[in-house]
This record gives sequence, structure tokens and C-alpha cells, in this order.
Amino acid sequence: MWHDMFTEQLPAAEKVIRTVVVYALLVVLFRFTGKRGLASMNTFDVIVVFLLGNVVQNAIIGADDSVVGGMIGAVTLVLVNVAVNRLIVLSRPVERVLEGTPTAVITDGHVVGRALRRLGLRRSELEHAVRLQNGDDIAQVDHGSLEPGGQLVLTLKAGEQGATKEDVSALQAQLDRIEAQLRGLPSSPR
Repeated sequence: MWHDMFTEQLPAAEKVIRTVVVYALLVVLFRFTGKRGLASMNTFDVIVVFLLGNVVQNAIIGADDSVVGGMIGAVTLVLVNVAVNRLIVLSRPVERVLEGTPTAVITDGHVVGRALRRLGLRRSELEHAVRLQNGDDIAQVDHGSLEPGGQLVLTLKAGEQGATKEDVSALQAQLDRIEAQLRGLPSSPR
């Protein structure tokens, strides 16, 4: 029993190659599924992710069900992922290819319908993102984009944005000046 747990049934190099190939395939698949897939996973997306792990398991470790075989696959997977993440940080072209670029979905308060259809986004998802940023309507948005990581980033038009701490401080300073000026005025008789 103990012997079988730690005896590899496939060469370690084969497991490393299998893992790298499966990782590359999954990167390509997820890249082609688009940004929206990362932004909001629905029930079906979660099911696919769970099943993917099961589907690719044999492709990674083959017929080897030893602990060592699983460890080699896991370590290879983590190391390849670390290497890819480092490469993305170091190279803009690699970042563009593997992660993509932002896609404009709202421009000057108008939805870019073609982009929504291509990304598989619903208008209700945009409206929800606007409400999360304290907006009331898409018309209040100057620019909105779906980032490569799946986040909807919106910038409200200048007149629609809430007051910042700096705005409140400037207003307070102005009120303080007015108050000081009022204190300096002679009292008017009643």
C-alpha cells in the first residue's frame, strides 16, 4: 500500500509537460471566453469551473494516481502560473496578448451596443454598476469600460460626481472666511 502511494507510474518529465500543455490550453480557452466570464460568474460558469478540474486531471497526471505524481502536477501548475504572472508584469506585449485591453461600453452617457453584444453583457449589469458608483442613470456616465480582469470601471460626468473630501474642505474654508468677515462687520441697530 505505502509503496504504491509514492511510486510514480509515469516519468516526472511527462507530468511536467502534460501540466504545461493543459495550463496553456486553459489560458487560451479563458482568454477567448472574454472578459465578461471573469466579471460575473453565474451558476453555469461555476459548474464549468468545477467540472474543468475533473476533466483535466487525467490529462495532467495521466494514469498516475500516486501522491508523488499529484505533487509534481501541483508544483508544476503553481510554478507555471507564477512564471506567467511575472512575465505579464515584465512585458506589456505579453500582458496585452494574455489579458487583453479594456473595452469601452459607455461613452458620454451612451451605451456602446456593439461592445455589449460582443462581450455578452446585459444593460442591467451596466445599470447596476452605475448604481454602485452612486449614479442614477447611464446618461450620467462620462466613460465606462470593462477591464481585462472583468471589472466594470465607470467615471461619472464631472457634474454628476459626489463631493470629495477636498470639495468639502474648500467649501468649509470658504464658509470660515465668510463667517470671519461677518464678525468684522458692525452690528446694525434693530
